[in-house]
Amino acid sequence: MPAKLARALRSKVEARMTWAQVRAFRARRHFLDARAPAGSLVAVVARLSGLHAQLLSSAELSAWARIEDLGKGEVSKALFRDRTLVKSWAMRGTLHLLPVFELGLWYAALGAFGHFLEDRWLRSAGLTQAQLFRILDAIPRALAEGPLSREELAGAVGRLTRSRALGEKVRESSWGMLLKPSAYRGELCFADSVGARVRFARPDRWVRAIPEAPSREDALREVTRRFLSAYGPATREDYSRFWGRLTLSEAGRRIASLGDDVAEVDLEGKPAFLLRADLEAAEDARQVRTVRLLPAFDPYVVGASPHTAGLMPGNFRSRVYRPQGWFTPVVLVSGRMDGIWKLERKARSIAVEIEPFVPLAAWARRGVEEEAERLAAFFGLALAKVR
Repeated sequence: MPAKLARALRSKVEARMTWAQVRAFRARRHFLDARAPAGSLVAVVARLSGLHAQLLSSAELSAWARIEDLGKGEVSKALFRDRTLVKSWAMRGTLHLLPVFELGLWYAALGAFGHFLEDRWLRSAGLTQAQLFRILDAIPRALAEGPLSREELAGAVGRLTRSRALGEKVRESSWGMLLKPSAYRGELCFADSVGARVRFARPDRWVRAIPEAPSREDALREVTRRFLSAYGPATREDYSRFWGRLTLSEAGRRIASLGDDVAEVDLEGKPAFLLRADLEAAEDARQVRTVRLLPAFDPYVVGASPHTAGLMPGNFRSRVYRPQGWFTPVVLVSGRMDGIWKLERKARSIAVEIEPFVPLAAWARRGVEEEAERLAAFFGLALAKVR
């Protein structure tokens, strides 16, 4: 970094923080130091800016790790019976659970995605822009009468566009490619499946009411604020990865758009950003003895991927962040990824196997065993062993 720029950055620094403070602060913001009270599922999902839901079972365990006495099936109940959560494509083009009471906010922000209008994306899809818009216009019309499977949706698109070829595009395109743009526009979400058939719904027909959307600019500022609140202190690179398809300069502009609400901190020699309102809480954060068994794709791990040096006891990144975007389940000890784990489930019992990166203290080992007991109780099974 040029000396002049380094001096300029130092001149703006408002606090100096250590990774120990960051681990304590983030663990608290993620309800990983003390679980949230029973019945707070929707509030927890909102705090985290959605739950990563590539695997719905993992999203359920992310909620279990954070909420006291979460019952098996509560996430599905919130999605498909109470409809207080929706499952849809969101940041990074990945599946998330989002609170219904915030859908207006999220749809306004996700409307900023426009990569599917670029020539490279259209060539990959084998479509012209005009053909894509015909499909996007047909999808909400097809879903107006109720949920449809992908096969049914493809047939309806073909009829509405009077083009069997466009219907075939919906049927044959790689998973989600032609459905994600509709999700970003707030015109498609997941409904409950029927057997093995995944179904899709139109959000304004699936939930009772979608709150009024703010302007796109206000929505992007609020989403940026939410990110810093849960995943700060953070850099431009962190925010760019969190949102996806965002240049570093645009990520910097979004952070800067918060104006005096954001402060720059020195994080063990590197500049990062934090909400000014959180400065005192972050500086005062102290680690407590906690252990959590975080599942694959947990938000704490996904949001931390650039920061593994400060959130691991050594260079174990490749053990957690795997090829093809896979995130291994993590043993979290006082906010630090101290190992990985896996679950072996049988008809009447489960076994938990851990692979520590470093020797675990006796209290941490007891914490693993207690969490394994909780996990067995969550599944309604006996705990066979922890090894």
